[in-house]
Amino acid sequence: MTRLTAVITAIWCGLASLGFAQSDAGRLAEAAKSQLDAASLKLDAADSARDRVQALTDAIVAYERGLEALREGLRAVSLRQDQLERSLNARNADIAALLAALQSIQPDRLPTAFLHPEGPVGTARASVLLSSLTPALNSSAMALRQDVDDLKTLRLLQEQAVAQLETGLRDLQTARLTLNQAMANRTDLPTRFTEDPVKLGVLIASSETLGAFSGGLSQITADDTGWSPPDLSAQKGALDWPARGVILRKPGEADAAGITRPGVLLATREGAIVTSPSAATIRYKGPLLDLGEVMILELRPDLLMVLSGLGVSYGAAGQIITPGTALGLMGDAGLTSDTAVLDQREGAGTVRPETLYIEIRDQNVPQDPMEWFGTGEDG
Repeated sequence: MTRLTAVITAIWCGLASLGFAQSDAGRLAEAAKSQLDAASLKLDAADSARDRVQALTDAIVAYERGLEALREGLRAVSLRQDQLERSLNARNADIAALLAALQSIQPDRLPTAFLHPEGPVGTARASVLLSSLTPALNSSAMALRQDVDDLKTLRLLQEQAVAQLETGLRDLQTARLTLNQAMANRTDLPTRFTEDPVKLGVLIASSETLGAFSGGLSQITADDTGWSPPDLSAQKGALDWPARGVILRKPGEADAAGITRPGVLLATREGAIVTSPSAATIRYKGPLLDLGEVMILELRPDLLMVLSGLGVSYGAAGQIITPGTALGLMGDAGLTSDTAVLDQREGAGTVRPETLYIEIRDQNVPQDPMEWFGTGEDG
């Protein structure tokens, strides 16, 4: 993690030296650097299985933020490099003329080389004109030299960043594999209720909609202790998004087939970690209808958050979880490397090929998820 921290710092110091103003991405890099350092210390100090799991979760989240900051730096480097290359290519003719003029001004040339055909008066006029042009030629030469030096610096920064990004992605992949194993061995989460498999099977078979299924969840439990998560009223509008990504569709927006849903569709990177935004009870975990792998959390009595699209999910129905608990990973559980290492494009598409559907239901009535989460969903 220290290697990734160092390269993030190097990139943004390099960009600052090239005249880049402090940007949101720069502040993100600083925050990610701090989180990487803290996560590394927490990982080293973890003793119990619970601490180990949480430390791994924190480390993966920090890695995702740090790598996104690194990608943002790479995008800035690539944009600046493209600008300089286009500028230099467009000025090829002017540069050739400038070099020819500079080469003609040599101190060892004989005075007769500068004699004008019109005699002394023409020579004097030419000398005055040449002396007035010399500072401008020198200034243009210095500006050209600076652009070329900047281009060399940007290319070096890009090479270093790409190499470190690949290293960071390998380390992130290792952390995901370790988390998978740690979650498989975890047995220390408190349990609020037990799930009746027969009643669950009947409910799944009889439910044709998500609303019908979620409305019957309370009927498939036994030995419910009645534990209730803390009140979320003060946190409404400020909850962390379950995963880092870009909003692909907002509530009510139709997909390619013309189907609308009341939830949010978040485009994420392959292997992105999904975490709980608050303390909750896992009400259901498993395949459901046409939604794929689904996890339903009870954030407070009668307030449910539905997540679908996870490649792998952790935990079991009835378990009580704390804020920031790992719920799963997107895609193939993050067991393959990120295919977007060198891709500098923004948005979703091939860069964020996985989608996480998020729905909030209060009293089994869909709510607007945008009213519950903060604005920092982009990752």
